[in-house]
Amino acid sequence: MIAGWWRRRRAARTLLHRPIPDALWSLTLARYPFIARRSEADRQGLRELATLFLADKEFAGMQGLEVDDGMAVAIAAQACLPILRLGLAQYDAFKGIVVHPDIVVARREVMDEDGIVHYYDEELAGEAMEGGPVMLTWRDVADAGDSAEWGYNVVVHEFAHVLDMRDGAADGVPLLADRAARERWLAVLVPEWDEFSVRVAVGEDTLIDPYGAEAIDEFFAVASELFFVDAATMRGEHPALYELLAGYYRQDPAADA
Repeated sequence: MIAGWWRRRRAARTLLHRPIPDALWSLTLARYPFIARRSEADRQGLRELATLFLADKEFAGMQGLEVDDGMAVAIAAQACLPILRLGLAQYDAFKGIVVHPDIVVARREVMDEDGIVHYYDEELAGEAMEGGPVMLTWRDVADAGDSAEWGYNVVVHEFAHVLDMRDGAADGVPLLADRAARERWLAVLVPEWDEFSVRVAVGEDTLIDPYGAEAIDEFFAVASELFFVDAATMRGEHPALYELLAGYYRQDPAADA
């Protein structure tokens, strides 16, 4: 109880003394139309939540990149979209956000069924690890206003993974109230993923990023991207999936479209 009181007091002081400047917020809305078209109440709530996010998290630029205030606000605003109704405590498990200027090449290893280890390079636009940090590339963050046209948003993607891992497993199921809620979630998500994966396998064009066919946790992440940047189109083509995400995120962004 004391911890909750202290958190509320600290939040009030942050909002009073360290608000996001009007000019920076206006720039963020101009950059990202999917934020600008939200209701006035949502934009105000998002601005306050992003302010608290900035006070709570630590940013580090890599490869000579300096994360300035405009970049930090751009990341914070998009990262807070999924938790607009859920609250900042959803992100308590990590502190750090690492920002690279461009695509990162990561060395991976995998062991085959014979016990032989194989190495390969993987290009990353972002990565969320259990307990943090969250890695992002500024190129993809900066381009999010344009890439929303095809349902892509690296920030939402990686922070959806953060929510997915709150129960310790990246399995496409965020932390839900109980076993029954989990079963209801899977009753919608699994058939949606199965049908989507078949369409990807036969080469059909899909509204949702084909990368979602890689694994069900990736499907949750790419579906979340589309939910926040092109909600009305998603609701039209994937109504059951849209309602599932709307129930979890406690938002109906298509209503503002």
